[in-house]
Amino acid sequence: MGFFDLLTQEIAIDLGTANTLIIHNDKVVVDEPSIVAIDRTTGKVIAVGKQAMMMHGKTHENIKTIRPLKDGVIADFEAAEEMIKGMIKMINPGKRLFQPSLRMVICIPSGITEVEKRAVRDSAEHAGGKEVYLIHEPMAAAIGIGIDVEEPMGNMIIDIGGGTSEIAVIALGGIVCDKSIRIAGDDFTANIEDYMRRQHNILIGERSAERVKIEVGAASVDIDNPPPDYAVHGRDLMTGIPKEIHVSYVEIAHALDKSISKIEEAILSALEMTPPELSADIYRTGIYLAGGGSLLRGLDKRISIKTKLPVHIAEDPLRAVARGTGIALKNIGKFQFLIK
Repeated sequence: MGFFDLLTQEIAIDLGTANTLIIHNDKVVVDEPSIVAIDRTTGKVIAVGKQAMMMHGKTHENIKTIRPLKDGVIADFEAAEEMIKGMIKMINPGKRLFQPSLRMVICIPSGITEVEKRAVRDSAEHAGGKEVYLIHEPMAAAIGIGIDVEEPMGNMIIDIGGGTSEIAVIALGGIVCDKSIRIAGDDFTANIEDYMRRQHNILIGERSAERVKIEVGAASVDIDNPPPDYAVHGRDLMTGIPKEIHVSYVEIAHALDKSISKIEEAILSALEMTPPELSADIYRTGIYLAGGGSLLRGLDKRISIKTKLPVHIAEDPLRAVARGTGIALKNIGKFQFLIK
């Protein structure tokens, strides 16, 4: 088998709107922002991932940065292909005599259409994938958290990513009911940009808003260990001169309130669709949170108050989906829910 191992490389990809992770040999070998920088004149890719992210919002007319994924699905087909190729190259940067054929398992949102599914598959195949399997994100998150998904036991998973929030009830290796809404981390960032413009008359970029979300982002005013105020730099809309203001977590909690309320409504709607026997299980096991959005301070507490259920945050929420995809890759034969 050793020789064939050289010819085939197995990788698991969590293709996210904000970040893409690749797992190879049980290790996260690539963890990069989902973005590419392209030279407008030649159409060539200049940078992928972190390097492209450093250029985002700072480019001149000859360079454009593209985020190929929007709302969890591929919005720019060619850029997505180049991004996947670029990230696969990062796995083994050394020159090889031949390129091994790739067996891939890729995550997709549960509310994805057939056309969007096809776009993911085609991009993966063009990037060198010989065998491409797809797995739904909530299922991958559940496996990554360490839940035995094949048990006749109901578990509710909420995966708040960059483009979509996936809410699913899982039992017997399948998704019993799910709700996928296109409100997630990117919307939180947009809300912060909007709030700064309306409330403080200051224009800030996407990267600065992302920073604010990480430093002082909160889902409710009542949180333990509140973070100190954060200095934000941007352009004053009245004078056009750069300026600095300080924002507190309380302001950000108000700015994000509407989007979080919509996520709460979707959770309640998914709970309403759940069969009664599984509802009884969820009452005992509670709700599991994964994805970068679950790191928002006080979100678990807020969802718990709303649903009156215990809420658990995954150990490493940012990598839960990628880890689950890696486990599914190792046990392709065992997991029947992988879509070929």
